[in-house]
Amino acid sequence: MSTLEIKDLHVSVDTEDGAKEILKGVTLTIKDGETHAIMGPNGSGKSTLAYSVAGHPKYTVTSGSVTLDGEDVLAMTVDERARAGLFLAMQYPVEVPGVSVSNFLRTAKTAIDGEAPKLRTWVKDVNGTLERLNLDPTFAQRSVNEGFSGGEKKRHEIAQLELLDPKVAILDETDSGLDIDALKIVAEGVNRFTEDADKGVLLITHYTRILRYIKPDFVHVFVDGKVAEEGGPELADQLEAEGYDKYIQAAKSAAV
Repeated sequence: MSTLEIKDLHVSVDTEDGAKEILKGVTLTIKDGETHAIMGPNGSGKSTLAYSVAGHPKYTVTSGSVTLDGEDVLAMTVDERARAGLFLAMQYPVEVPGVSVSNFLRTAKTAIDGEAPKLRTWVKDVNGTLERLNLDPTFAQRSVNEGFSGGEKKRHEIAQLELLDPKVAILDETDSGLDIDALKIVAEGVNRFTEDADKGVLLITHYTRILRYIKPDFVHVFVDGKVAEEGGPELADQLEAEGYDKYIQAAKSAAV
């Protein structure tokens, strides 16, 4: 069993006016076989949570804990977190000129597994994954994210997810900028990943659109760096109908 446990997490970033607290005590547990959706308005701290768990140096954890299967994630380097089984699909994947998708994927797989995959099997696995994501086999020879469309970038992230096979996937606005066809392909990739009952998913999104294709077990409303409400899939439908205003107003009242 795999469990990602976040307890009372406080995170700050440095600004010109000094440290600014972004996360103000987040507690969340993702067990294997569970898909959690985090929804909330812009600036509520959703992406900060993703990057803090993954180990981005911009974010400073001031208190709280993050553990994966009882191991202290915050004590790990970024690459150690990946080897432990954490995966982050970024909202804005970066370009890596001169490094082919094929080399990038094989290097990442080697680093995580501790040994290089057998080439013949690996090429077959990569081509099969690309085909499922409606990407031409020649895609593997292109430089990582260089000149990719928004849909290609996100489908490449899901290719990484399938091939690297982590324990817990954190997907930061994987649906942003996708047309309906690309959204369906990406969602199908995530659903293939979750068919394995020992996988956990933390899906961060603004909109319920992707939740029509990826069914969450739990929905968390994120406002002002905290979880404002938790519920099942029906909470996403409520947010679609009513928006975030009542949570925003409640957070403002609490801050006064």
